[in-house]
Amino acid sequence: MSLRFVEGFKFTKIDSPIHRLDPRSKFLVTLGFFAATLMFTNIIALLLIFLVQIPVILMAKTIGRWLRSMRGGVTLGAFIFVMNFIFGTSFVQSIAFAVRFFAIMSAFSFFFMTTSADDLGLALEQIHVPFSISFTFTTAVRLVPSMAIDAQTVVDAQRSRGLELDKGNPMKRVRNYIPILIPLIISAIRRSVELAEALESRAFGATEKRTSIATLKMRVGDVIAIAATCLGLCLAVYVYFRVPLPNIVIPIQMPRIQLPHLI
Repeated sequence: MSLRFVEGFKFTKIDSPIHRLDPRSKFLVTLGFFAATLMFTNIIALLLIFLVQIPVILMAKTIGRWLRSMRGGVTLGAFIFVMNFIFGTSFVQSIAFAVRFFAIMSAFSFFFMTTSADDLGLALEQIHVPFSISFTFTTAVRLVPSMAIDAQTVVDAQRSRGLELDKGNPMKRVRNYIPILIPLIISAIRRSVELAEALESRAFGATEKRTSIATLKMRVGDVIAIAATCLGLCLAVYVYFRVPLPNIVIPIQMPRIQLPHLI
């Protein structure tokens, strides 16, 4: 079990132009990449969308953690490719679906790597999202890296006791993870109880109208980022409807699996 997948969703404070952007503008950029990715099934278009994100990651100075998160998602990307290929999708189209997964993962990784949970919660409040909802969302964002660290701690502890996770057939490997899941679930329950007691002791929800010590403001960089996103999305729509993209054809295809009829 590795923490590489979670590295792409963990915020680290860095002085970069991307980190200084308003969370709302970064979220619009992420939504732009997400919408463009869902728009296409052509592998060339999806590869271009994926590659366009790399300069943004470089500007954010997070290329190392981004690469580790991409490597951590290889297993799931391979699973997406294999399942599509087995169920009759062409070889190139199966690769395209895997590329789409990496493009979406990269877009949201960019957002969470450069946006702190505090700024995210403040942005949600300023767009009039109820505080209880924004607090729940930001707490969940904070919880993912903590749970990953707990999972790695449990894995190391169980391996020191002789537990072998990488040996045996697939069913045996799944059973080997039961001694890891049980302590992890207990730790999550204990953490949630402690959080509930802390919130209750601080009279959470007693005041409906909350004030914030900080206020987020859009700057020139945010306007440029939003404008670039709108232009890129308009270009993607134009290409989708007006520009015929070339198709790559590789004559490799699995026989389609016919599921049995229930009636």
